[in-house]
Amino acid sequence: MLKGRVFNYTDEFHLESGRSLPGFQLFYTTWGTLNEDRSNVVWVCHAFTGNAFVKDWWGELFGEGKTFDPAKHFIVCANSLGSCYGSTGPLSLNPDTGKPYYHAFPTLTIRDVVRAFDALREHLGIEQIDVLLGGSIGGQQALEWAIESPHVTRRLVQVAANARQTPWAIALNESQRMAIEQDVTWQLATDDAGLEGMKTARSIALLSYRTYNSYNRAQKEGSPDLKKIYRAASYQQYQGEKLAKRFNAFSYWQLTKMMDSHHVARERGTLEEALRRVQAETLVIGVNSDQLFPLNEQRFVARHIPNATFQVIQSEAGHDGFLLEADQVAHFIDTFLLKKQLRKSWIPTVF
Repeated sequence: MLKGRVFNYTDEFHLESGRSLPGFQLFYTTWGTLNEDRSNVVWVCHAFTGNAFVKDWWGELFGEGKTFDPAKHFIVCANSLGSCYGSTGPLSLNPDTGKPYYHAFPTLTIRDVVRAFDALREHLGIEQIDVLLGGSIGGQQALEWAIESPHVTRRLVQVAANARQTPWAIALNESQRMAIEQDVTWQLATDDAGLEGMKTARSIALLSYRTYNSYNRAQKEGSPDLKKIYRAASYQQYQGEKLAKRFNAFSYWQLTKMMDSHHVARERGTLEEALRRVQAETLVIGVNSDQLFPLNEQRFVARHIPNATFQVIQSEAGHDGFLLEADQVAHFIDTFLLKKQLRKSWIPTVF
């Protein structure tokens, strides 16, 4: 049974920015049973607006008889700092003022989040993660963690992510933040500040998550009637409204900033040198039509991590293919895990 819990970290938590949090909380879920030697841990880092309930958004990979089966694995997924699903974020109370942080919440980096996850790992008494898995921003977190603490992860699976945020991706994120900041309510200290701007931000983001072909296929018009609302237009409106019902603009703004901070070589030399620090057996997966994190970014990661395997999802869906083509992701991971298991158990015969 999937269980949700809260981890409370009570010490001062120093951030890369030089600021600090007076402690924090992480909402996390566990699913399955930790075995006697604690060797069956699967840790999942969720995507941008995702949550700790991994079965809700990657159900094809998690569940009975699937790649990660709670009958065999102990599955952990924690909601990221800065998000709005139970972990400390902009809507949390600032103990210094007794009011929500809102705009005063400190800017977080990928590395800050990873350090918080590692504190939770130690709290749970987990010495090593058997499989560390993440997609998109979750893939950035997983890679950073495998570099920051190389001994912690036995096998790493990074999906549709990269080693550093590119100018292209930063520009897309800045455009989304500009949309939020243009909302006249953004300066207000209220939970729903900036929501209209966030709807526009989501619309911008969708154009980087999908592709020309995927829109032509899914939003194709049935008739040339000028009086009706175009399907592509209504789809953008719908997705903005849908997100506004479950997310807030403060977390959205913060998480885009967090993504922009991603650079595994910061204070570690070159990107190549940083990637060579990974000790985990690694599977890197990209999407052939990804416009946000193109394939050359995953190829670079796989090329410079020792003992890495590279696979490509075939999809018209673009970046979102890592979620929409979960059957391909499952096949790649199944093959990767089986090969590693066979290699570990195979003992050559000596004549």
